[in-house]
Amino acid sequence: MLGYEYPPGYLDNPKNHRTRSSLMLQGPTGNLLVDCSPEMRLQVTRERIYEIEAVLITHTHADHVMGMDDLRSISMKTHAAVPVYTLPAYQDDIRRIYNYAFGEYPPGVFVPRFDLRDVPRDLSVGGLTVRTFLVDHGRTKVIGIRVGRLAYITDVSHIPAEARAELDGLDVLFIDAVRLAPHPNHFHFERAIEVAQEIGAGKTYLTHLGHDYDHDITNLRLPAQIELAWDGLRVEIPL
Repeated sequence: MLGYEYPPGYLDNPKNHRTRSSLMLQGPTGNLLVDCSPEMRLQVTRERIYEIEAVLITHTHADHVMGMDDLRSISMKTHAAVPVYTLPAYQDDIRRIYNYAFGEYPPGVFVPRFDLRDVPRDLSVGGLTVRTFLVDHGRTKVIGIRVGRLAYITDVSHIPAEARAELDGLDVLFIDAVRLAPHPNHFHFERAIEVAQEIGAGKTYLTHLGHDYDHDITNLRLPAQIELAWDGLRVEIPL
């Protein structure tokens, strides 16, 4: 474990059991799933979410797309392709990874179906307006989102000025803090705190967390307005 020694009782705390990062935005008339982690099926069934109106893929690294096959149950239920919004280059990745989802099959053979769409600057789904912008994850571009006074930025090493302008006046911010030690392609613990304090949201949740975070112990080291996110966290969207 990279030289990290777990404190006694680490795994006794359910908030130290982490699946890969996804976000569900639930609006008045539907929802938007942000990323499909490998555990996506377990995540949505745990939260008793049985319908998905649309999906936004922030980027196509494995931990953000390898749950997309389980969208087949949504296609089977709706008899339609699931709308998937992302950048054009990432649409190509999805076609390559899930080439079988775009094939033709005889009756009785069910595969996931994706309706790939260019992500707009302002996306309307489920009665919500989702503002999108781009941040840097090393050399990879990642889609960040803002809904009302809530923003979600996963996998980030640098926030360009254009994206930073979208982050004023936030009540809630979710931001990458992958590990305690510095990382070339992610914010780490101290950098995430610095950026969170610069943005100045009323509440910041650190997300995309690695194994070296002990939830309760780490929270004692954080400023009052910042804490670690956890699986199953629910937040009211401040519109």
